[in-house]
Amino acid sequence: MLIINLFSVCSICMLLYVTTEKIRQYYKAREFLNLVKKIPENPRVNLAVCMSLMIFLGITFAVWQRWKRFSNIRVVMTLVLDLLICSIVIFRLDFNYNGLLFLVFANIIGYAKDGKMKLLFVILAILGYLVADYNLLSIYIPIYNLSNYIQYYPTSVQQYLYSGYHILCSLNIILFIMYCVYVISEQRGTIEEVNFLYHELRLANEQLSEYADMSERMAQTKERNRLAREIHDTLGHTLTGIAVGLDACMALMDCHQEQAKVQLKKLSEISREGIKDIRRSVNELRADALERLSLDLAIRKMVTDMSQMSKVQIFFDTDEKHLKFDEDEENVIYRVIQESITNAVRHGNAKKIWISLKRINGEIILVIHDNGTGCEKLQDGFGMKHIRERIELLKGTVTFNGKDGFTVTAHIPIRWGETYD
Repeated sequence: MLIINLFSVCSICMLLYVTTEKIRQYYKAREFLNLVKKIPENPRVNLAVCMSLMIFLGITFAVWQRWKRFSNIRVVMTLVLDLLICSIVIFRLDFNYNGLLFLVFANIIGYAKDGKMKLLFVILAILGYLVADYNLLSIYIPIYNLSNYIQYYPTSVQQYLYSGYHILCSLNIILFIMYCVYVISEQRGTIEEVNFLYHELRLANEQLSEYADMSERMAQTKERNRLAREIHDTLGHTLTGIAVGLDACMALMDCHQEQAKVQLKKLSEISREGIKDIRRSVNELRADALERLSLDLAIRKMVTDMSQMSKVQIFFDTDEKHLKFDEDEENVIYRVIQESITNAVRHGNAKKIWISLKRINGEIILVIHDNGTGCEKLQDGFGMKHIRERIELLKGTVTFNGKDGFTVTAHIPIRWGETYD
């Protein structure tokens, strides 16, 4: 391709120079100037400059061939230099020949390794090729036309000149296409190897994901069992002591009422201490945000944090001015919203999520809807099962709808207006 382009540029410059000399020699300048819009300033200088630049381009081509492994900086510098040289030559020829840009295309395809850098240079080369079109530029700016110089000669000579010009242009394109086919065929084996490695990596990733899910479930089960054992031990010890104490009170009630009162007072203290221990164990299941913030602020903070981390738009709407419920109720509401948002982002690839919390007929209606992929056939996975278990703890109901995104609708009976110690 370098040889074809070198010959093409040399032929065009020689044609301009020789034709200009012939016009001067036969004193036909006035007649020729009446037929053209513009002529090159100095064909001899033009020939020297273009030949020098093409020789320099040949040197850079030799450098490409000798040192095929360049650092990214050297690749960028060399490609910029090639693009600059080709642009100057095309400009010196008044855009009558832009086939040099195919040489730049070939260097980009063959030597640019970085994807973003290759894309940038390809875009620049394509834009340059589109802009450096003679038919387009001649509409807006005065530039000389190579055809005017060819038409100076007799018809028989014109045929050879036109044929040679178009053959060189076509041959340049054909060589470029052949080079692209060669590069593609050479890289086919590499692509197949990459696809194989990608397949193996995907399988390994799936196995790792399954292992991570299993580890997470095991950790959750272990933590639940620990908390269950702690609550069981605390509650069992407290209830056992109360039961034994009540039996003793029943025996003392008829004959020693004062001692029975003392015993009941002790039972009251033991029961209160037991309640504190149970609450401390239950509070370990409570979200940290709910310990520091109100339910409304905790939900809004969760929505804001998730939106910032995942770039998902999340809208929270509620008619209640003061979202204040019992701890177990607040924890369930918070966790259900948290789990639904996580499922929408992780599994549904949702971009928008709408959360609605309203009070209707003495119960909370919680609706979480997203615009994700949804699913026609619902399978009761871990997340959905987790949500259902939490809602059922409060004697509530929950439904799932996988059409038009995914929707979670929960009805939770709230103990409005009651006070708990």
